Amino acid sequence: MTMKGRIQARMPRSDKQQGGFSLIGFLCTLTVFGTIGVLLVRAGPSVVEYWAIDKAVAAASLAAQSPDELRNTFDKLAAAGYIDSIEGKDLKITGTGKAMEISFSYEKRIPLFGPAHLLIDYRGGSAHAVPEKASN
Repeated sequence: MTMKGRIQARMPRSDKQQGGFSLIGFLCTLTVFGTIGVLLVRAGPSVVEYWAIDKAVAAASLAAQSPDELRNTFDKLAAAGYIDSIEGKDLKITGTGKAMEISFSYEKRIPLFGPAHLLIDYRGGSAHAVPEKASN
């Protein structure tokens, strides 16, 4: 082996790039995951409450025969399920008996920090009664 070959064999290859995170890359990744975590912690209870409202509407529609009875049943289920966002009077009910279609919509404003808030527009109800946004 020649002298040039021995020197090249001992020296590390400079054309290989080292992998891994740089400090800036790590901080940016940490910031993104931190922001997502804050949003999940702040908005999580609101989403769970929406699911509870949806279940309470479904249960009330199965148990009630009239709109007034449905509203009263929903209010009882809401009190038991710690639902504070809407009440029975906020439900939009069309029809009577088993043909009742129920829908609801409400906004939830969640404070994040300072003047910044997260605004979530919730809509739901029975399968065919979910209101669509009006197109202008």
